[in-house]
Amino acid sequence: MPISDDDAIRDVLAGNCAAFAGLVNAYYASCLRLAVHLLGSREDAEEVVQDTFVRAYRGLANYDHRGHFHAWLSSILINRCRTRAVRLSRTRTMFRPEGQLPASDETAASAGDPVLRRRLHEALQKLPHRQREAFLLKHVEGWSYSEMKRITRTEISALKMRVKRARAELRRLLGEQDDG
Repeated sequence: MPISDDDAIRDVLAGNCAAFAGLVNAYYASCLRLAVHLLGSREDAEEVVQDTFVRAYRGLANYDHRGHFHAWLSSILINRCRTRAVRLSRTRTMFRPEGQLPASDETAASAGDPVLRRRLHEALQKLPHRQREAFLLKHVEGWSYSEMKRITRTEISALKMRVKRARAELRRLLGEQDDG
Protein backbone atom coordinates (compact mmCIF):
# COMPACT_ATOMS: atom_id res chain seq x y z
CA MET A 1 0.00 0.00 0.00
CA PRO A 2 1.50 3.36 -1.05
CA ILE A 3 2.21 5.83 1.72
CA SER A 4 0.81 9.37 1.72
CA ASP A 5 2.90 12.36 0.72
CA ASP A 6 2.94 13.58 4.32
CA ASP A 7 4.14 10.18 5.58
CA ALA A 8 6.89 10.10 2.96
CA ILE A 9 7.95 13.63 3.91
CA ARG A 10 8.04 12.71 7.61
CA ASP A 11 10.18 9.67 6.74
CA VAL A 12 12.61 11.79 4.72
CA LEU A 13 12.87 14.38 7.47
CA ALA A 14 13.48 11.57 9.98
CA GLY A 15 16.53 10.49 7.98
CA ASN A 16 15.10 7.97 5.50
CA CYS A 17 16.31 9.64 2.30
CA ALA A 18 15.05 6.73 0.19
CA ALA A 19 11.45 7.72 1.01
CA PHE A 20 11.87 10.69 -1.33
CA ALA A 21 11.95 8.25 -4.25
CA GLY A 22 8.24 7.61 -3.72
CA LEU A 23 7.51 11.29 -4.16
CA VAL A 24 9.67 11.43 -7.27
CA ASN A 25 7.89 8.39 -8.70
CA ALA A 26 4.48 9.90 -7.94
CA TYR A 27 5.10 13.30 -9.52
CA TYR A 28 7.90 12.98 -12.08
CA ALA A 29 5.68 12.32 -15.11
CA SER A 30 3.29 15.22 -14.45
CA CYS A 31 6.20 17.59 -13.76
CA LEU A 32 7.94 16.52 -16.96
CA ARG A 33 4.76 16.90 -19.02
CA LEU A 34 4.20 20.44 -17.75
CA ALA A 35 7.85 21.43 -18.19
CA VAL A 36 7.92 20.11 -21.78
CA HIS A 37 4.84 22.17 -22.58
CA LEU A 38 6.26 25.28 -20.94
CA LEU A 39 9.75 25.03 -22.39
CA GLY A 40 9.11 23.25 -25.68
CA SER A 41 12.09 20.96 -25.27
CA ARG A 42 12.26 17.60 -23.55
CA GLU A 43 15.97 18.06 -22.86
CA ASP A 44 15.45 21.40 -21.11
CA ALA A 45 12.40 20.03 -19.30
CA GLU A 46 14.30 17.03 -17.94
CA GLU A 47 17.01 19.31 -16.54
CA VAL A 48 14.42 21.61 -14.95
CA VAL A 49 12.51 18.70 -13.42
CA GLN A 50 15.69 17.23 -11.99
CA ASP A 51 16.60 20.63 -10.53
CA THR A 52 13.06 20.94 -9.15
CA PHE A 53 13.32 17.67 -7.24
CA VAL A 54 16.78 18.55 -5.91
CA ARG A 55 15.46 21.90 -4.68
CA ALA A 56 12.36 20.25 -3.20
CA TYR A 57 14.51 17.73 -1.36
CA ARG A 58 16.78 20.44 0.03
CA GLY A 59 13.80 22.61 1.02
CA LEU A 60 11.64 19.85 2.46
CA ALA A 61 12.22 21.04 6.03
CA ASN A 62 10.53 24.34 5.03
CA TYR A 63 7.50 22.64 3.45
CA ASP A 64 4.24 23.74 5.07
CA HIS A 65 2.44 20.46 5.81
CA ARG A 66 -0.93 22.23 5.77
CA GLY A 67 -0.50 22.68 2.03
CA HIS A 68 -0.60 20.14 -0.75
CA PHE A 69 2.80 18.72 -1.69
CA HIS A 70 2.00 18.58 -5.42
CA ALA A 71 1.08 22.27 -5.43
CA TRP A 72 4.27 23.15 -3.53
CA LEU A 73 6.37 21.07 -5.92
CA SER A 74 4.59 22.64 -8.90
CA SER A 75 5.41 26.14 -7.64
CA ILE A 76 9.09 25.20 -7.56
CA LEU A 77 8.79 23.74 -11.06
CA ILE A 78 7.05 26.85 -12.43
CA ASN A 79 9.78 29.08 -10.99
CA ARG A 80 12.52 26.87 -12.45
CA CYS A 81 10.76 26.89 -15.85
CA ARG A 82 10.46 30.69 -15.74
CA THR A 83 14.15 31.02 -14.97
CA ARG A 84 15.10 28.59 -17.74
CA ALA A 85 12.79 30.32 -20.25
CA VAL A 86 14.44 33.67 -19.57
CA ARG A 87 17.88 32.11 -19.98
CA LEU A 88 16.81 30.35 -23.18
CA SER A 89 15.30 33.51 -24.65
CA ARG A 90 18.67 35.19 -24.27
CA THR A 91 20.59 32.42 -25.98
CA ARG A 92 18.25 31.10 -28.68
CA THR A 93 14.82 31.57 -30.16
CA MET A 94 11.90 30.10 -28.27
CA PHE A 95 10.35 28.57 -31.41
CA ARG A 96 11.22 25.19 -32.83
CA PRO A 97 11.55 24.57 -36.56
CA GLU A 98 8.17 23.86 -38.11
CA GLY A 99 6.88 20.37 -37.42
CA GLN A 100 9.44 19.54 -34.73
CA LEU A 101 7.85 18.20 -31.55
CA PRO A 102 9.38 17.12 -28.27
CA ALA A 103 10.41 13.46 -28.39
CA SER A 104 7.92 12.20 -25.83
CA ASP A 105 5.01 14.47 -25.16
CA GLU A 106 2.70 12.27 -23.10
CA THR A 107 -0.30 14.59 -23.39
CA ALA A 108 -0.02 14.86 -27.15
CA ALA A 109 0.48 11.11 -27.41
CA SER A 110 -2.85 10.56 -25.71
CA ALA A 111 -4.72 12.80 -28.18
CA GLY A 112 -6.09 11.27 -31.38
CA ASP A 113 -5.21 13.27 -34.50
CA PRO A 114 -1.43 13.72 -35.00
CA VAL A 115 -1.95 16.73 -37.31
CA LEU A 116 -4.10 18.44 -34.69
CA ARG A 117 -1.51 17.62 -31.99
CA ARG A 118 1.26 19.21 -34.07
CA ARG A 119 -0.82 22.30 -34.84
CA LEU A 120 -1.83 22.73 -31.21
CA HIS A 121 1.75 22.29 -30.01
CA GLU A 122 3.00 24.88 -32.50
CA ALA A 123 0.25 27.31 -31.48
CA LEU A 124 1.02 26.82 -27.76
CA GLN A 125 4.69 27.59 -28.39
CA LYS A 126 3.71 30.92 -29.98
CA LEU A 127 1.83 32.10 -26.89
CA PRO A 128 3.58 34.48 -24.50
CA HIS A 129 5.15 32.41 -21.72
CA ARG A 130 2.79 33.58 -18.93
CA GLN A 131 -0.30 32.88 -21.04
CA ARG A 132 0.99 29.44 -22.01
CA GLU A 133 1.78 28.69 -18.36
CA ALA A 134 -1.71 29.72 -17.15
CA PHE A 135 -3.46 27.87 -19.99
CA LEU A 136 -1.53 24.65 -19.34
CA LEU A 137 -2.06 24.77 -15.58
CA LYS A 138 -5.81 25.26 -16.07
CA HIS A 139 -6.59 23.06 -19.07
CA VAL A 140 -3.86 20.41 -19.13
CA GLU A 141 -3.01 19.99 -15.45
CA GLY A 142 -6.57 20.72 -14.29
CA TRP A 143 -5.67 23.07 -11.41
CA SER A 144 -8.32 25.38 -9.95
CA TYR A 145 -7.66 29.12 -10.03
CA SER A 146 -7.04 29.15 -6.27
CA GLU A 147 -4.47 26.35 -6.67
CA MET A 148 -2.91 28.21 -9.61
CA LYS A 149 -2.66 31.34 -7.45
CA ARG A 150 -0.79 29.39 -4.77
CA ILE A 151 1.53 27.81 -7.34
CA THR A 152 2.33 30.92 -9.39
CA ARG A 153 1.90 33.60 -6.71
CA THR A 154 -0.27 35.50 -9.20
CA GLU A 155 -3.69 36.99 -8.48
CA ILE A 156 -6.71 35.03 -9.69
CA SER A 157 -7.97 37.91 -11.85
CA ALA A 158 -4.64 38.01 -13.70
CA LEU A 159 -4.66 34.24 -14.15
CA LYS A 160 -8.20 34.31 -15.54
CA MET A 161 -7.21 37.05 -17.98
CA ARG A 162 -4.13 35.08 -19.10
CA VAL A 163 -6.22 31.96 -19.69
CA LYS A 164 -8.85 33.98 -21.57
CA ARG A 165 -6.23 35.66 -23.76
CA ALA A 166 -4.48 32.34 -24.37
CA ARG A 167 -7.76 30.76 -25.51
CA ALA A 168 -8.47 33.68 -27.85
CA GLU A 169 -4.95 33.59 -29.29
CA LEU A 170 -5.09 29.81 -29.76
CA ARG A 171 -8.42 30.18 -31.59
CA ARG A 172 -6.88 32.86 -33.80
CA LEU A 173 -3.71 30.86 -34.48
CA LEU A 174 -5.55 27.63 -35.19
CA GLY A 175 -8.12 29.48 -37.32
CA GLU A 176 -5.34 31.10 -39.37
CA GLN A 177 -3.82 27.69 -40.02
CA ASP A 178 -7.21 26.43 -41.28
CA ASP A 179 -7.46 29.37 -43.69
CA GLY A 180 -3.81 29.16 -44.81
